[in-house]
Amino acid sequence: MAQQSGLQRPVTPSADLAAITGSDPLPRSQVVKKVWDHIKANNLQNPANKREILADDKLKKIFGKDKVSMFEMNKHISAHVK
Repeated sequence: MAQQSGLQRPVTPSADLAAITGSDPLPRSQVVKKVWDHIKANNLQNPANKREILADDKLKKIFGKDKVSMFEMNKHISAHVK
């Protein structure tokens, strides 16, 4: 069987990230999708600047701060998967 690469290879979320994604290993693309689902379901995009994510308590544990740009988000998520 071919080695899965990049976005398709399952990653295991940290405990903080699992609060959003669940604890099962998921492809990175699904991890990012679940984080976006959480952001949209909880209305966490800054209405004045849609590229800015306003962290709730769960996201603060991942981002380490109150807000991040959508471009920074993947860097923070990467620190929470293995």
